[in-house]
Amino acid sequence: MRRPAPAGHSGGMSKLTETVQMIYAAFGRGDIPAILEVMADDVDWEYGGSVDDVPWLQAGKGRATVGRFFQAVGANLEFRSFVVNDVLEGPNVVVGLVDLEAIVKGTGATLREIDEAHVWRFDERGRVARFRHAAQTLAHVRAWKGT
Repeated sequence: MRRPAPAGHSGGMSKLTETVQMIYAAFGRGDIPAILEVMADDVDWEYGGSVDDVPWLQAGKGRATVGRFFQAVGANLEFRSFVVNDVLEGPNVVVGLVDLEAIVKGTGATLREIDEAHVWRFDERGRVARFRHAAQTLAHVRAWKGT
């Protein structure tokens, strides 16, 4: 795996890494339609498992599921910080390592993640085919429940 060139030096950066960086930039702007554009029609969101108790960690298929994820994030989390520290790439996969701090609106609990991994898997057309958070799910559940 390799670490891509810093922003502004995209000469050595692959199209997949550029796509993931665009997704993070669009998220920062609140531009969810731009994110949905690069999703496969049947994208498998939160593949490999989900946390039924946490609205922003729900599994599903299709762009509508991705839209519901961003609605749940907006409705339930107030971000204090969201920093993409590294973007690593392998064949048809990009992993973003993210530090974040957010307040769960319903409970006031603080959710902190260090190196939360976002796994972006791509299809042959260069669209996101599968995505999952590799996160401290117990911390998400506790923050959601306020425990």
